[in-house]
Amino acid sequence: RSNIHEGIDGTILILKHRLKSKDYRPEIQVVCNYEVLPEIYCFPGQLNQVFMNILANAIDMFDEVAQGYSFDELSAKAQQITIQTSLAESDSIEIRIKDNGKGMPEEICAKVFDRKFTTKAVGKGTGLGLAIAHQVVTEKHGGRLTVASEMGQGTEFLICLPIGKDS
Repeated sequence: RSNIHEGIDGTILILKHRLKSKDYRPEIQVVCNYEVLPEIYCFPGQLNQVFMNILANAIDMFDEVAQGYSFDELSAKAQQITIQTSLAESDSIEIRIKDNGKGMPEEICAKVFDRKFTTKAVGKGTGLGLAIAHQVVTEKHGGRLTVASEMGQGTEFLICLPIGKDS
C-alpha cells in the first residue's frame, strides 16, 4: 500500500528547482489541496513518473509562455499549478492537476496521449511522456487519465485510481 500524497510531494520536491523564479518569469506556485485518503495498492515509482510528466509539461508551458512577455507582465497573474485529491465513491481516488496557463485547443487535447505526439520544439520533447503516463494509469493500475482544457484558462488532468485489493 502506498500514500499517494507522499509520491506527489516527492515529485514536487524533485521539480523545485524548475518552479523557482527565473530571470524571465516569476516563481510557479504549486497549491496542494489534499483530502484524507486511504493508502492504495499501486506501483509508487510508476505513479511518481506520471506526476512528473504532467507537472514537467505544465512547467514547460509556463516557460514557453514567458518568452512572449516581460517579467512584470507575468507577475500580474500568479502562475499556478493546483493539485487536488479526493475520495471518489468508496473504491477509488481522484487526483486533479490543474494549471492556469494558456490552455490547449480541442484538437491538441484529443492527441496528447498519442505516442510520439508533441507540441514542443524539435529536440525539446519526445512525445512519450503523456503516452507513458496514460499507459501506466490505465494498463498498470486499471485507472483513468483524462484531460480537459480551455483556451486562456488552463488545463486539467484527472487521474482516477482504484484503491485496490477489494478496497
